[in-house]
Amino acid sequence: MIPANFIYIRPDCLSQAAIAFAQMQKEGRAPLYYGGGSEIITMARAGSISPGAVIDIKSIPECNVLGLSGDKLIIGAAVTLSTIKESRLFPLLGTACGRISDHTNQCRITLGGNLCGTIIYREASLPLMLSDAELLLYGPEGAKICAFNTIFNRRMQLKPGEFVVQVHIPATAINLPYIHVKKAAQEKMDYPLVNVTALRVGEEIRVAFSGFGSYPFRDFEVERALNDRGNSPKSRLDAAMAILSQQAHTDSEGSGAYRVFVLRNILEGMLEEWR
Repeated sequence: MIPANFIYIRPDCLSQAAIAFAQMQKEGRAPLYYGGGSEIITMARAGSISPGAVIDIKSIPECNVLGLSGDKLIIGAAVTLSTIKESRLFPLLGTACGRISDHTNQCRITLGGNLCGTIIYREASLPLMLSDAELLLYGPEGAKICAFNTIFNRRMQLKPGEFVVQVHIPATAINLPYIHVKKAAQEKMDYPLVNVTALRVGEEIRVAFSGFGSYPFRDFEVERALNDRGNSPKSRLDAAMAILSQQAHTDSEGSGAYRVFVLRNILEGMLEEWR
Protein backbone atom coordinates (compact mmCIF):
# COMPACT_ATOMS: atom_id res chain seq x y z
CA MET A 1 0.00 0.00 0.00
CA ILE A 2 0.98 3.64 -0.54
CA PRO A 3 1.08 5.45 2.83
CA ALA A 4 -0.64 8.62 1.59
CA ASN A 5 -4.02 9.83 0.41
CA PHE A 6 -4.34 10.48 -3.31
CA ILE A 7 -6.97 10.70 -6.01
CA TYR A 8 -7.05 7.78 -8.45
CA ILE A 9 -8.34 8.51 -11.95
CA ARG A 10 -8.77 5.94 -14.72
CA PRO A 11 -9.69 7.72 -17.98
CA ASP A 12 -11.08 5.86 -20.98
CA CYS A 13 -9.55 8.05 -23.68
CA LEU A 14 -6.57 10.28 -24.36
CA SER A 15 -8.41 13.58 -23.97
CA GLN A 16 -9.85 12.54 -20.60
CA ALA A 17 -6.34 11.77 -19.36
CA ALA A 18 -4.96 15.16 -20.42
CA ILE A 19 -7.97 17.03 -18.98
CA ALA A 20 -7.65 15.15 -15.67
CA PHE A 21 -3.93 15.96 -15.47
CA ALA A 22 -4.57 19.66 -16.09
CA GLN A 23 -7.33 19.78 -13.47
CA MET A 24 -5.26 17.98 -10.82
CA GLN A 25 -2.29 20.21 -11.57
CA LYS A 26 -4.51 23.28 -11.23
CA GLU A 27 -5.55 22.00 -7.80
CA GLY A 28 -1.90 21.61 -6.79
CA ARG A 29 -2.03 17.83 -6.48
CA ALA A 30 1.24 17.03 -8.32
CA PRO A 31 -0.38 14.43 -10.61
CA LEU A 32 1.47 11.53 -12.21
CA TYR A 33 0.56 9.37 -15.17
CA TYR A 34 0.47 5.71 -14.18
CA GLY A 35 1.13 2.74 -16.45
CA GLY A 36 2.53 -0.33 -14.77
CA GLY A 37 3.14 1.65 -11.60
CA SER A 38 5.88 -0.53 -10.10
CA GLU A 39 8.35 2.34 -9.76
CA ILE A 40 5.72 4.83 -8.54
CA ILE A 41 4.54 2.41 -5.86
CA THR A 42 8.10 1.64 -4.73
CA MET A 43 9.09 5.30 -4.53
CA ALA A 44 5.86 6.28 -2.76
CA ARG A 45 6.38 3.55 -0.15
CA ALA A 46 9.91 4.80 0.40
CA GLY A 47 8.66 8.36 0.78
CA SER A 48 10.59 9.61 -2.26
CA ILE A 49 7.42 10.92 -3.92
CA SER A 50 3.97 11.81 -2.67
CA PRO A 51 1.58 12.32 -5.59
CA GLY A 52 -1.78 13.85 -4.84
CA ALA A 53 -3.29 12.21 -7.92
CA VAL A 54 -2.41 9.31 -10.22
CA ILE A 55 -3.90 9.01 -13.69
CA ASP A 56 -3.99 5.39 -14.82
CA ILE A 57 -3.66 5.11 -18.62
CA LYS A 58 -4.10 1.33 -18.82
CA SER A 59 -7.77 1.57 -19.91
CA ILE A 60 -6.97 3.78 -22.91
CA PRO A 61 -7.16 1.54 -26.03
CA GLU A 62 -4.35 3.32 -27.89
CA CYS A 63 -1.97 2.61 -25.00
CA ASN A 64 -2.51 -1.16 -25.27
CA VAL A 65 -1.90 -1.71 -28.98
CA LEU A 66 0.71 -4.28 -30.03
CA GLY A 67 1.05 -5.27 -33.65
CA LEU A 68 2.09 -4.44 -37.18
CA SER A 69 0.13 -1.73 -38.96
CA GLY A 70 1.21 -0.96 -42.50
CA ASP A 71 4.94 -0.30 -42.49
CA LYS A 72 5.24 0.09 -38.70
CA LEU A 73 5.25 -1.96 -35.54
CA ILE A 74 3.11 -0.14 -32.97
CA ILE A 75 3.58 -0.77 -29.25
CA GLY A 76 1.40 0.98 -26.69
CA ALA A 77 2.99 2.59 -23.65
CA ALA A 78 0.96 0.35 -21.30
CA VAL A 79 2.16 -2.91 -22.89
CA THR A 80 4.31 -4.87 -20.44
CA LEU A 81 7.89 -5.97 -21.03
CA SER A 82 6.87 -9.63 -20.79
CA THR A 83 4.20 -9.18 -23.48
CA ILE A 84 6.72 -7.52 -25.81
CA LYS A 85 9.23 -10.31 -25.21
CA GLU A 86 6.70 -13.08 -25.78
CA SER A 87 5.29 -11.47 -28.94
CA ARG A 88 8.66 -11.86 -30.74
CA LEU A 89 7.61 -9.03 -33.04
CA PHE A 90 10.86 -7.08 -32.53
CA PRO A 91 13.52 -9.59 -31.42
CA LEU A 92 16.05 -6.99 -30.28
CA LEU A 93 13.54 -5.12 -28.12
CA GLY A 94 12.17 -8.43 -26.84
CA THR A 95 15.68 -9.50 -25.81
CA ALA A 96 16.25 -6.20 -24.03
CA CYS A 97 12.89 -6.43 -22.22
CA GLY A 98 13.62 -10.02 -21.19
CA ARG A 99 16.80 -8.92 -19.42
CA ILE A 100 15.27 -6.11 -17.35
CA SER A 101 14.62 -7.27 -13.79
CA ASP A 102 13.00 -10.70 -13.28
CA HIS A 103 9.95 -12.31 -14.90
CA THR A 104 7.58 -11.24 -12.12
CA ASN A 105 8.51 -7.59 -12.56
CA GLN A 106 8.53 -7.87 -16.36
CA CYS A 107 4.82 -8.72 -16.09
CA ARG A 108 4.24 -5.37 -14.35
CA ILE A 109 6.74 -2.97 -15.87
CA THR A 110 5.43 -1.30 -19.02
CA LEU A 111 7.39 0.03 -21.98
CA GLY A 112 6.30 3.57 -21.16
CA GLY A 113 7.23 3.09 -17.52
CA ASN A 114 10.75 1.92 -18.35
CA LEU A 115 11.31 4.81 -20.75
CA CYS A 116 9.88 7.51 -18.48
CA GLY A 117 10.99 6.21 -15.09
CA THR A 118 13.67 7.67 -12.86
CA ILE A 119 15.93 4.58 -12.76
CA ILE A 120 18.89 5.72 -14.85
CA TYR A 121 19.39 2.60 -16.98
CA ARG A 122 16.18 2.72 -19.08
CA GLU A 123 17.42 -0.25 -21.10
CA ALA A 124 14.36 -0.45 -23.36
CA SER A 125 15.47 2.87 -24.86
CA LEU A 126 18.54 1.38 -26.58
CA PRO A 127 16.78 -0.56 -29.38
CA LEU A 128 14.59 2.48 -30.03
CA MET A 129 17.60 4.77 -30.37
CA LEU A 130 18.98 2.50 -33.09
CA SER A 131 15.85 1.69 -35.10
CA ASP A 132 14.58 5.16 -36.16
CA ALA A 133 11.64 4.78 -33.78
CA GLU A 134 9.00 7.47 -33.31
CA LEU A 135 6.78 8.35 -30.36
CA LEU A 136 3.09 9.21 -30.35
CA LEU A 137 2.64 11.71 -27.53
CA TYR A 138 -0.50 13.28 -26.13
CA GLY A 139 -0.83 16.38 -24.00
CA PRO A 140 -2.54 19.74 -23.65
CA GLU A 141 -1.94 20.49 -27.34
CA GLY A 142 -3.34 17.14 -28.50
CA ALA A 143 -1.50 14.34 -30.29
CA LYS A 144 1.84 14.61 -32.03
CA ILE A 145 4.45 12.24 -33.46
CA CYS A 146 8.14 12.89 -32.83
CA ALA A 147 11.36 11.07 -33.58
CA PHE A 148 12.43 9.11 -30.51
CA ASN A 149 15.93 10.56 -30.57
CA THR A 150 14.58 14.13 -30.40
CA ILE A 151 12.51 13.41 -27.26
CA PHE A 152 14.90 11.04 -25.49
CA ASN A 153 18.05 12.90 -24.46
CA ARG A 154 19.53 11.24 -21.36
CA ARG A 155 15.89 10.80 -20.33
CA MET A 156 12.46 11.55 -21.75
CA GLN A 157 12.06 15.29 -22.33
CA LEU A 158 8.28 15.61 -22.12
CA LYS A 159 6.40 18.86 -21.71
CA PRO A 160 4.15 19.31 -18.64
CA GLY A 161 1.01 17.21 -19.05
CA GLU A 162 2.37 15.12 -21.93
CA PHE A 163 2.54 11.34 -21.83
CA VAL A 164 3.73 8.60 -24.17
CA VAL A 165 0.88 6.83 -25.97
CA GLN A 166 2.74 4.58 -28.41
CA VAL A 167 6.12 3.72 -29.86
CA HIS A 168 6.30 3.28 -33.65
CA ILE A 169 9.16 1.24 -35.13
CA PRO A 170 9.74 0.92 -38.89
CA ALA A 171 8.95 -2.62 -40.03
CA THR A 172 12.21 -2.59 -41.99
CA ALA A 173 14.17 -2.43 -38.70
CA ILE A 174 12.54 -5.14 -36.63
CA ASN A 175 14.36 -8.14 -38.11
CA LEU A 176 17.79 -6.65 -38.72
CA PRO A 177 20.85 -8.46 -37.29
CA TYR A 178 21.61 -7.37 -33.76
CA ILE A 179 23.85 -7.95 -30.76
CA HIS A 180 22.73 -7.42 -27.18
CA VAL A 181 25.33 -7.93 -24.46
CA LYS A 182 24.54 -7.14 -20.85
CA LYS A 183 27.17 -7.60 -18.17
CA ALA A 184 26.01 -7.30 -14.56
CA ALA A 185 27.79 -7.64 -11.24
CA GLN A 186 25.63 -10.60 -10.19
CA GLU A 187 23.65 -11.97 -13.12
CA LYS A 188 21.79 -10.79 -16.20
CA MET A 189 18.67 -9.64 -14.34
CA ASP A 190 20.65 -7.19 -12.19
CA TYR A 191 21.22 -3.56 -13.15
CA PRO A 192 23.79 -3.42 -15.96
CA LEU A 193 27.45 -2.88 -15.30
CA VAL A 194 27.62 -2.34 -19.06
CA ASN A 195 24.90 -2.92 -21.65
CA VAL A 196 25.93 -2.73 -25.31
CA THR A 197 23.13 -2.95 -27.86
CA ALA A 198 23.99 -2.93 -31.56
CA LEU A 199 21.98 -3.06 -34.77
CA ARG A 200 23.42 -3.65 -38.23
CA VAL A 201 21.75 -1.55 -40.91
CA GLY A 202 23.16 -2.60 -44.27
CA GLU A 203 26.92 -2.66 -43.73
CA GLU A 204 26.83 -0.08 -40.94
CA ILE A 205 26.85 -0.74 -37.20
CA ARG A 206 24.71 1.35 -34.87
CA VAL A 207 25.48 1.06 -31.15
CA ALA A 208 23.98 2.35 -27.88
CA PHE A 209 25.01 1.95 -24.27
CA SER A 210 23.52 1.78 -20.77
CA GLY A 211 25.18 1.29 -17.39
CA PHE A 212 28.55 2.60 -18.61
CA GLY A 213 27.78 6.16 -17.55
CA SER A 214 24.98 7.95 -15.77
CA TYR A 215 22.43 7.73 -18.60
CA PRO A 216 21.74 5.68 -21.76
CA PHE A 217 23.26 7.07 -24.95
CA ARG A 218 23.97 6.48 -28.60
CA ASP A 219 27.33 7.82 -29.77
CA PHE A 220 27.52 8.71 -33.46
CA GLU A 221 31.26 9.45 -33.35
CA VAL A 222 31.90 5.99 -31.91
CA GLU A 223 29.78 4.52 -34.70
CA ARG A 224 31.84 6.34 -37.32
CA ALA A 225 35.05 4.98 -35.81
CA LEU A 226 33.71 1.42 -35.65
CA ASN A 227 32.51 1.61 -39.26
CA ASP A 228 35.79 2.96 -40.66
CA ARG A 229 36.78 -0.04 -42.76
CA GLY A 230 39.93 1.69 -43.89
CA ASN A 231 41.41 0.79 -40.49
CA SER A 232 42.08 -2.54 -38.84
CA PRO A 233 39.58 -3.78 -36.22
CA LYS A 234 42.06 -2.93 -33.46
CA SER A 235 42.56 0.60 -34.76
CA ARG A 236 38.80 1.06 -35.07
CA LEU A 237 38.34 -0.15 -31.50
CA ASP A 238 41.14 2.09 -30.17
CA ALA A 239 39.61 5.10 -31.92
CA ALA A 240 36.11 4.32 -30.62
CA MET A 241 37.28 3.97 -27.02
CA ALA A 242 39.25 7.23 -27.24
CA ILE A 243 36.27 9.36 -28.32
CA LEU A 244 33.46 8.04 -26.12
CA SER A 245 31.21 10.98 -25.31
CA GLN A 246 30.51 9.78 -21.77
CA GLN A 247 32.93 8.91 -18.99
CA ALA A 248 32.63 5.61 -17.19
CA HIS A 249 31.22 6.08 -13.72
CA THR A 250 32.02 4.28 -10.49
CA ASP A 251 29.32 2.92 -8.20
CA SER A 252 28.56 -0.11 -6.06
CA GLU A 253 28.30 -2.27 -9.20
CA GLY A 254 31.87 -1.61 -10.32
CA SER A 255 34.62 0.93 -10.90
CA GLY A 256 34.93 3.16 -13.94
CA ALA A 257 38.17 1.42 -14.94
CA TYR A 258 36.47 -1.96 -14.84
CA ARG A 259 33.59 -0.65 -16.95
CA VAL A 260 36.07 0.53 -19.58
CA PHE A 261 37.70 -2.91 -19.58
CA VAL A 262 34.34 -4.66 -19.96
CA LEU A 263 33.15 -2.31 -22.70
CA ARG A 264 36.31 -2.78 -24.74
CA ASN A 265 35.97 -6.56 -24.55
CA ILE A 266 32.32 -6.41 -25.65
CA LEU A 267 33.07 -4.15 -28.62
CA GLU A 268 36.04 -6.29 -29.63
CA GLY A 269 33.83 -9.38 -29.64
CA MET A 270 31.13 -7.54 -31.60
CA LEU A 271 33.59 -6.47 -34.33
CA GLU A 272 34.94 -9.99 -34.54
CA GLU A 273 31.47 -11.54 -34.82
CA TRP A 274 30.36 -9.15 -37.56
CA ARG A 275 33.66 -9.18 -39.45
